[in-house]
Amino acid sequence: MRLLSLFSGCGGMDIGFEGNFQCLEKSINSNLHPDWIINRNGAWVTVAPTVFETVFANDIRPDAKAAWVSYFQKSKPDADQIYHLGSIVDLVKSAKAGQEIFPLRADIITGGFPCQDFSVAGKRLGLESRKSHTGKALKPEEPTDENRGKLYMWMREVITLLEPNLFIAENVKGLTNLEDVKEVIAHDFAQAGGSGYLVVPAKVICASDYGVPQSRERVFFFGFKKSALRTPAFQALSEPRIPFQYDPYPAPTHGIVDSHNHFMPIVTCSDAFVDLPEPEEAADPAQKAYSKAKYMGAHCQGQTEVKLDSVGPTIRSEHHGNIEYRRLSLEHGGKHEEELKRGLGERRLTVRECARLQTFPDDYPFILPKTRNGAGVSSSDAYKIIGNAVPCVMAYNIAKNIEAKWNLYFKVREA
Repeated sequence: MRLLSLFSGCGGMDIGFEGNFQCLEKSINSNLHPDWIINRNGAWVTVAPTVFETVFANDIRPDAKAAWVSYFQKSKPDADQIYHLGSIVDLVKSAKAGQEIFPLRADIITGGFPCQDFSVAGKRLGLESRKSHTGKALKPEEPTDENRGKLYMWMREVITLLEPNLFIAENVKGLTNLEDVKEVIAHDFAQAGGSGYLVVPAKVICASDYGVPQSRERVFFFGFKKSALRTPAFQALSEPRIPFQYDPYPAPTHGIVDSHNHFMPIVTCSDAFVDLPEPEEAADPAQKAYSKAKYMGAHCQGQTEVKLDSVGPTIRSEHHGNIEYRRLSLEHGGKHEEELKRGLGERRLTVRECARLQTFPDDYPFILPKTRNGAGVSSSDAYKIIGNAVPCVMAYNIAKNIEAKWNLYFKVREA
């Protein structure tokens, strides 16, 4: 299945949708999904590949492209050509002007359209954002449909151009609390191709329910091409309560008390940080790198330490400098007394620790030196692009659920 990825960032969604990556064994519920694991190595497993292949990716951030290409070039020699750097607005305009921008066909389109204008950590301007599609202040003469809060409309334009069987759009939970924004976006998406898509009710799902060691909640929109759906699937997806066998939202795998032991315990920070040395002892540049921002007091954001026996905090893009602490001093309220007694000092989370909380594989090289064209990834950049990403394991759960139900949803596409 040909997958077109928009607002791709460093590729958390893409990694999850393709599978064949390493993650913690505790993140995969082999009681429910024994076929998902193809290899075991200590605390780690390799998950099975899916039927999806990324044939196009896009983002506006050069550091995101540099990171994406550095990871995917191992399996995709043409990774640099697959990833298109630039604004989706400009890409759509070029495509409509006759340029060959997008592939001729895509079975599925995914995209985590920008969330700064919907996040509770931002100004929450939503659809009335005063930032342009390039991230700069919107000039009075610039069209309002090109503001950052309406970039989902340009994702809709791509859907209209390519008419995939399915699209999946993702954003922050805060979007659901902004008046009727969720309903407006769902309605607008449904108009792709001229009212050609059935958009099921958007739903917030929690990453920790799927083996991700993080308290991350995201809202997802699933849109199905009406003309491609089988009649029973169309009827089921139109119901207020979608029957389980047709539900595009994956069933939880972790954190639920179940007498039959079908579910696994939540994955904790302690689980996620297994075998990681302290930065001064690490060879991995991403484990060596961490923010040196000083402690600002408990009243400020990002001044708490992680709880090792629980899930980690939501890793956020704007968190790069004041990322939470791996360990606070006793003076600042630190709770990890045993570590402090061993002489381990106060420090913030490393880049690799954040990547682990987002379930990125350890062979993803997040710290990259600048090349001749200027592309590279600093530690500050790495925090940002990791915080922007969809957790790989969360995306894998979504992908495997869709993969299992694809032929139940859709008619056989004619060659």
